[in-house]
Amino acid sequence: MPHGTNPTIMDGAALARRLLEETAARALRFEARVGRPPCLTAILVGEDPASMTYVRMKRARCRDAGLDSRLVQLQATSTTAEVVRIVRALSEDPNVDGILLQHPVPRHVDEREAFEAIAPAKDVDGVTARSFAAMALGLPGFSPCTPAGIMRLLDEYGVQPEGMHAVVIGRSPILGKPVGMLLLARDATVTYCHSHTRDLPSIVRNADIVVAAVGHPNLVAGSWLKPASVVIDAGYYPGGVGDVNTEEALATVGLIAPVPGGVGPMTIAMLLSQTVDAAERRAGTG
Repeated sequence: MPHGTNPTIMDGAALARRLLEETAARALRFEARVGRPPCLTAILVGEDPASMTYVRMKRARCRDAGLDSRLVQLQATSTTAEVVRIVRALSEDPNVDGILLQHPVPRHVDEREAFEAIAPAKDVDGVTARSFAAMALGLPGFSPCTPAGIMRLLDEYGVQPEGMHAVVIGRSPILGKPVGMLLLARDATVTYCHSHTRDLPSIVRNADIVVAAVGHPNLVAGSWLKPASVVIDAGYYPGGVGDVNTEEALATVGLIAPVPGGVGPMTIAMLLSQTVDAAERRAGTG
């Protein structure tokens, strides 16, 4: 694997485009068999500008890939009970294949309760406890989209986690925790690090694979990284900055998924791919 002055930069945008093309072809076949396109319904509570931008982007990708994209927009004052009622109604709607509750929701809404109202067969964003359990136990279900995208990137670049030491910096329920479980399922030895971890740099220096998902711009310095290691930057902040100091990392690593253009494009591509998966499973056409 190249390292030092000649690292390989993982092109998540190119892989995402290819995955979206495959998803569009599958959506077309599904529509021909079933008589309607696969349907992803997004629920947006309130008018948070970043969330509105994300939803618009996801809906545009749906249209490009031939999926039916619907939006249920709720007032910012909506209660937990009102959000749950909408989620349950969509879970029972036979013409809806996937449900995306855009997060974060307003603080007064119990996000976990709203997530758990999503039917497992439609949890294409992989946010419910049942989806996490299925993923951890190797049972059929849906993984959170960013971790799933990270695993696809590793596969694309021939990274075989078996026997490797993977360090995951961050333990969020939809990124850090699940990506560690997916790596463990591929026989990596996984270490989770977080805000209470002591001597983080020394732990990272022993990692063959680093997944940075901690929520701290440029936290991971180049001096922390093992030569020829694989680095996945899953952070994102305005200005195209991630959790890893990319310029420093390029002097050491063998393979890196940078910000922008690495993990980000894969997240939406996996969401659409899993929506078609859900549609095919429900219709028995997969």
